Amino acid sequence: MAVLAESGSNPDVDLLYDINGLAKDAPHWFDRVMEFVGEYGLLVAMVLLVVWCWWSVRRRGDENAPSSVAALVWAPLAAGIAVLVNVPIRGFVERPRPFVDHQGLDVLVSGKTDFSFVSDHATITMALGVGLFVANRRFGLVGIGLALLEGFCRVYMGVHYPTDVVGGFALGTAVALLLSPLAMALLTPLMRAVERSSRAGWLVRRRSVPSADPALPGARQPATSEERDLAA
Repeated sequence: MAVLAESGSNPDVDLLYDINGLAKDAPHWFDRVMEFVGEYGLLVAMVLLVVWCWWSVRRRGDENAPSSVAALVWAPLAAGIAVLVNVPIRGFVERPRPFVDHQGLDVLVSGKTDFSFVSDHATITMALGVGLFVANRRFGLVGIGLALLEGFCRVYMGVHYPTDVVGGFALGTAVALLLSPLAMALLTPLMRAVERSSRAGWLVRRRSVPSADPALPGARQPATSEERDLAA
């Protein structure tokens, strides 16, 4: 990976300087916003999006609810598996952070001493976005859009090369899609069992409130036309 660390005609490094150069020209407050969004904000937004999608699926409560909830359970599991897969990849590639080999970068986050390839943030957000897409296309497209924004933020902050982000996108997508059939085969029956549970069924489908049955003993019967005439 030493070649990738060299500047010059390398488009990866050129794009790094172009995107990170925006941070130098931006106001200080905007850089602080990008720092928070890129480090924490978008991860929180992805989690809230998954919860929102789960609430929507649960409230709709159609016959596909168990499979949709299974896909939503798979999304964070896929993100966790992808990060675990990234551990040996980072150790094998051993690519330093861009600010180690390149001068003049505006680094918005300090204390990054681990290797750069591939980006954990890009991996996690894209795995969540693709997992959401499996469950619900509308929410999934929003999630994938947030993942793309996360990748841009990581380069903007000066802590990753563009190829670190692309590698994270590829890893998150591969884990979420390739393992999805196996995950759905295991999780969907589990969610159907949860749906049938009297205590935990609300996690999959909203319980409908039974209406009062007028045929039950003691229930007030609606007045007939004759009764209304007599009462008059």
